Amino acid sequence: MLTILFDGIAYGMLLFVLAVGLAVTMGLMNFINLAHGAFAMAGGYVTVLLMQHAGVPFLVCLPIAFVIPALIGAVLERTLYRPLYNKPHLDQVLFSIGLTFMAVAAVDFFVGSTQQIIQLPEWLKGRTEIGSGDWILGMGHYRLFIIAVCAALTVALQFVLAKTRFGSRLRASVDDQRVAAGLGINVNIVFLSTFAVGSGLAGLGGALGAEVLGLDPSFPLKFMIYFLIVVAVGGTSSITGPLLAALLLGVADVAGKYYIPKMGAFIVYTLMIVILIWRPQGLFVRSGGKT
Repeated sequence: MLTILFDGIAYGMLLFVLAVGLAVTMGLMNFINLAHGAFAMAGGYVTVLLMQHAGVPFLVCLPIAFVIPALIGAVLERTLYRPLYNKPHLDQVLFSIGLTFMAVAAVDFFVGSTQQIIQLPEWLKGRTEIGSGDWILGMGHYRLFIIAVCAALTVALQFVLAKTRFGSRLRASVDDQRVAAGLGINVNIVFLSTFAVGSGLAGLGGALGAEVLGLDPSFPLKFMIYFLIVVAVGGTSSITGPLLAALLLGVADVAGKYYIPKMGAFIVYTLMIVILIWRPQGLFVRSGGKT
């Protein structure tokens, strides 16, 4: 039981890092970016290709997997996304889903459709067990590493958004772009930076998740629904909501597949429907938060 809980928490933390960029763009920038999974796939493939063809160590690949998708996100935000900020949400959805299919086709053409394998360092392999019987806690070293990295990112992200000048400028830009610009805030730079960081976090999540989730060209389509579930259930007015939603869904998914394997992911979808019927704006929307 404790092992299932631990694996569910690790899975949930990974889902949070993968989805938090989407939560930021939807909640703070009011842009529906269904191509978010393509940036995660980019981070995963950057890691795989660097490790397989250049012999770059895994830990060195992780920051690179953040930087490259962040740079791609910055370029696309400046050239393609920015003109769509004031367009209807349907236009944003159609554009971003089209971009996703283009990314899938490009990766399939240049890299191939086979599942990619990551060789983890020896110290990230193996498992440590504590206790005995039904209450034994088996902690996979890599999942423990995922929890530690994701927890550190969560604290850093919450601090940046809540306690720094950039966070206050971002909130001001979202509330009223014209007033923020009149106060001397460069709204375009704020949005560009935010979109780039969200894309970079997706890339880092894709690099961390390649070994757990698998990596192939269908990755953005396969996990798009999970990103949307985290954002829908957690709400988009804070970082805490998607974090708690990701943990809840991660534990529910792992436990459901262990105890009721024939049900598969149906447990997660059922939980999402029940929660959204109960709280249509998400579990953790603050009073007066952006919806």
